[in-house]
Amino acid sequence: MADKGYKSKANDELVEKSGSKSRIMHKGYRNKPLTNWQKKYNKLISKTRWVVERTFGSMKRWFGSGVTRLKVIEKVHGVHVMEAISYNLKRSPGLVALVAKN
Repeated sequence: MADKGYKSKANDELVEKSGSKSRIMHKGYRNKPLTNWQKKYNKLISKTRWVVERTFGSMKRWFGSGVTRLKVIEKVHGVHVMEAISYNLKRSPGLVALVAKN
């Protein structure tokens, strides 16, 4: 699944060559608005995508995870793991309260 910023013929062809089904959101163009079906399709995809986007957006906002100064992939991976742990710890009080409430 991808944002409509990735919608292009080249990306559609690449997905088709790989044997996968395209889950890239549809994009309206000048003098060619989205059809009702395309709007419904985009809404269906966004219901799944927002969960992941919320997580990465929060990590970027809280920990600045959009940029790294490291060049070694193992170190970058280590930073991402630490950010994921920190994200889970930061959210844990609210999650525990939610579970205790139910």
